[in-house]
Amino acid sequence: MSIPQSGGGPITDFSQLAGYMEDGCKPKEDWRIGTEHEKFGYCKDTLLPLPYDGERSIKAILEGLRDRYGWEGILEGGNIIGLVKDGANISLEPGGQLELSGAPLENIHETCDEVNHHLREVQSVADDIGARFIGLGAAPEWTHEQMPLMPKGRYKLMDAYMQKVGTHGTQMMRRTCTVQVNLDFSSEADMVQKMRVALALQPVATALFANSPFFEGKPNGHKSWRSRIWRDLDASRTGTLPFVFEDGFGFQRYVDYVLDVPMYFVYRDGKYIDALGMSFRDFLKGELPALPGEKPTLSDWADHMTTVFPEARAKKYIEMRGADGGPWRRLCALPAFWVGLTYDQSALDAAWDLAKGWDGETREALRVAASVGGLQAQVGKINMHDLARECVAISEAGLKSRARAGAGGMVPDETHFLNTLKETVETGKTPADELLEHYKGDWGGDLKRVYEDYSY
Repeated sequence: MSIPQSGGGPITDFSQLAGYMEDGCKPKEDWRIGTEHEKFGYCKDTLLPLPYDGERSIKAILEGLRDRYGWEGILEGGNIIGLVKDGANISLEPGGQLELSGAPLENIHETCDEVNHHLREVQSVADDIGARFIGLGAAPEWTHEQMPLMPKGRYKLMDAYMQKVGTHGTQMMRRTCTVQVNLDFSSEADMVQKMRVALALQPVATALFANSPFFEGKPNGHKSWRSRIWRDLDASRTGTLPFVFEDGFGFQRYVDYVLDVPMYFVYRDGKYIDALGMSFRDFLKGELPALPGEKPTLSDWADHMTTVFPEARAKKYIEMRGADGGPWRRLCALPAFWVGLTYDQSALDAAWDLAKGWDGETREALRVAASVGGLQAQVGKINMHDLARECVAISEAGLKSRARAGAGGMVPDETHFLNTLKETVETGKTPADELLEHYKGDWGGDLKRVYEDYSY
């Protein structure tokens, strides 16, 4: 999850809210790729999640990365809760999931180099303290009580609130992991088209990257339990945003949506002030009960924008949020998939042609079916396996058209990063299908084998 935003002055005019998003518009040559991925840490001998503090802990991992590799620590209340270096940051999800928010990079070759470098650093520190990390969409065995809440004020507030507004919020916070990519837009119209494609086709990413068929020690009946969790978390701030597909959608309509989402907090002087359920509209009028008489800054607005969690989220860029966390070899496939679909205009148009005839009920049905069945999902005449095949082909064409070479020009484009998805389409087996085959086959129902076979 996001770290506190900074650098925004006072909001003196309502138009600044949409202007904040508009400031993200960039010419195509300046578009970048920001990849984020989360993973679970655990003790190698006990197979239990890492606590925050102690010799074998999340704190020890962060301090090891800081001291050995030159990261700068981020502190909250005297606790190290993140790291920054060279445009990237490492942060903690509520249950101790370690997240890399990568630097804005020009191509997937650079993204993959960054991912590999990061995981090697994490692995070296983890090896020294008897810890390991695993990439899955949901914790396979650990209970809520076994997942420690990290010492961040934001999470303490959210943990209490999540229990009031949905049935799965605390599961999302402590026991899920994702991989996502953040992508740029050139104009309001470009943002609109990309948001529509992102929201409509997010179920395809959910299906292709489905990797959470286990929860609390047994199969859960879903290929992506992480996606299932998001469906019953907090209806006011999640979902597929039907208004995005309405005439007139743009920056201001998205602002109106975010304004109607209840607040979590206001960040002041290194502390999170409880604003749970309060209105940012009241804040704009100086009538926020948590800070009576005070009006917000653009930093407050940027913070509030990070507390909405739709399947694709718009800020100064667009976040693709539909995929489960996964194994090392698939982490570069997610940004490659979306870059191929959205950073080439012909590919973006082709992707929209696939989805533009769907109504809201169809889009939501695809979201539900993807979490349950993965590539085996079927909604009316739409077969997810066939849809995924078309999307991967469009993405491949988009990456070929981009023609961003790597390895000193030896690799002509980024298409090879889709190989793992092409294999998935060819076999019809997602990571979740492979996990279930092992569980029912050579693992003999012993779920602890997942740590041995699937850790980084």
